[in-house]
Amino acid sequence: MTSPLFALSDTHQQFRDTMRQFSEARIAPHAAAVDRDSAYPRASFDACVELELPSLGIPTEYGGAGADLVTQAIMAEELARVCASTSLTMLISKLGMLPVMNWASEDLKRKYLPRVASGESQVSYCLSEADAGSDVASMGTRAVRDGDDYVITGTKYWITNAGVSDVYTVFAVTDPEAGRRGISCFVVEADWGVKVAKLEDKLGVRGSPTGEVVFDEVRIPSANLVGEEGKGFTIAMHTLDRSRPTIGAQAVGIAQGAIDYAAGYMKERKAFGKPIADLQGLRFMLADMAMRTEAARTLVYRACSLVDSGDPEGELTKIGAMAKCFASDTAMSVTTDAVQLLGGYGFTKDFPVERFMRDAKITQIYEGTNQVQRVVIAKQLLG
Repeated sequence: MTSPLFALSDTHQQFRDTMRQFSEARIAPHAAAVDRDSAYPRASFDACVELELPSLGIPTEYGGAGADLVTQAIMAEELARVCASTSLTMLISKLGMLPVMNWASEDLKRKYLPRVASGESQVSYCLSEADAGSDVASMGTRAVRDGDDYVITGTKYWITNAGVSDVYTVFAVTDPEAGRRGISCFVVEADWGVKVAKLEDKLGVRGSPTGEVVFDEVRIPSANLVGEEGKGFTIAMHTLDRSRPTIGAQAVGIAQGAIDYAAGYMKERKAFGKPIADLQGLRFMLADMAMRTEAARTLVYRACSLVDSGDPEGELTKIGAMAKCFASDTAMSVTTDAVQLLGGYGFTKDFPVERFMRDAKITQIYEGTNQVQRVVIAKQLLG
């Protein structure tokens, strides 16, 4: 193996310090209310725009900062450490624009990427359907060519940022006879007729809207086709390979937030006349939580470094799946243990660890369930 391993530079460390201070001061104060009220974290999003965080993942030639993926992972991790919903608002537009960055015409890049970099626009990634989640190739949304336009009809489910986004990256079937080779990718603006039929009442990340998005004969210009017809499945998989590591980073942040809170609680809470931090059984629990989280963090940064280096050994699909899967399983385990460490208090909404546990669950599900990640990993290992 000759591909380089990651190493955090002084610049990365300084950026983490900045993000930690920013997240504690500007994001954490809103987190509980955002979760309680299922409210989009507008104040937190605006604060992120003020710090120019939406620009991180956008190339400099389109108004972005052109930051490497390790830097973007640090951002996702530090935001998720205090508010997973806000972390997701910073990840979803990048996900929606990855097909544009890597496959679209120069005109599409110049039209949409600067808007996302500035925070003017937000983007949703419309791939999943009611009967086509993990089985992407079975999608039913159609895009029919009509002169210089395409007409899109169908419904997408589980769409993050539904109703907030003004741009939707949509995958639809252009050739029903060609299976996965008949799927294409389009950029659709909300005011062209996109409708949100329903918003879900969710277990976690309650400040990030998830909805059912309907395209009822939505007409779009053919210039908004991303890449070539029939390349949609390839574009979707290429995109998810490059976004899964940051979902792993989000999971690491959630886990770290739970560890930090539980450790502070253990030093304050007394039982049998002394802090529960003096009880060896609980100390061992905390140590195991920290070990698993640090291992997950290292694997996530390894996956990010592969993206940054151009994946010279072709390992990204495997390592990215490992990072997302291991980090999200870790987040679920660590946050559950954090609730246990707080005892009855951990089971109440007066303390944030139950929110961390609820938020952790989705990281095992979206951008490919962890069962699918294990299929991907095994396939890469066995050929």
